[in-house]
Amino acid sequence: MANAPTAHRITLGNRPLIVSDIDDVVLEFINPFKAFLGSCGHVLLPRSFRLTGNIITHADEQPVTEPEVKILLDTFYGSQDRWQTPAAKVVETLAALSEEADIVFLTAMPPQHAAVRRALLDRLGLPYPLLASEEPKGPIVQKLHGSRTVPLVFIDDMLRNLRSVKDHAPTCLPINLMADSEFKALAPKLDADIRAVADWPEAAAAIRAHFRG
Repeated sequence: MANAPTAHRITLGNRPLIVSDIDDVVLEFINPFKAFLGSCGHVLLPRSFRLTGNIITHADEQPVTEPEVKILLDTFYGSQDRWQTPAAKVVETLAALSEEADIVFLTAMPPQHAAVRRALLDRLGLPYPLLASEEPKGPIVQKLHGSRTVPLVFIDDMLRNLRSVKDHAPTCLPINLMADSEFKALAPKLDADIRAVADWPEAAAAIRAHFRG
């Protein structure tokens, strides 16, 4: 999408920065995706912490192939505004945090669906800048934050993204936040220096403590 925002086009103030993932962090993903799959004859089984191999066709109970999974995800993202809902307490928590920090959303999603997500976020009261990219998140956050010395927080549900940002922005506070579902217990063990939180109020407490130093 030619006019999709990029890191260098986002203007930040001289205050702390919070960068947050979207799916299963700001917006519910697993339950809406399961509902979407059910509408087209599939089911998602909690057998491992991945989609490929765990999406089954109702008709023959066979796993959907990886190319088919990508098609299903693409279709879901194209109609995400019909399915996805905000995580508990996220709207009010981010509104309060935005009074003392800049907030940017960084979503691992094909950029062509950014306009649909942008409209959904705006409708839900989440008006913060949005970056949509399938590239590693560490270099994006590094470019976004630059050489500034203000506090940096990164929130994501995926360990690989948290590690990527830690590698490229070592001063950041990495926070693992994942919407509660049967897949949460299947997630890989976190590194010792990643802060795990159960919900947005707990995340806010950790963020404010980091801001205070």
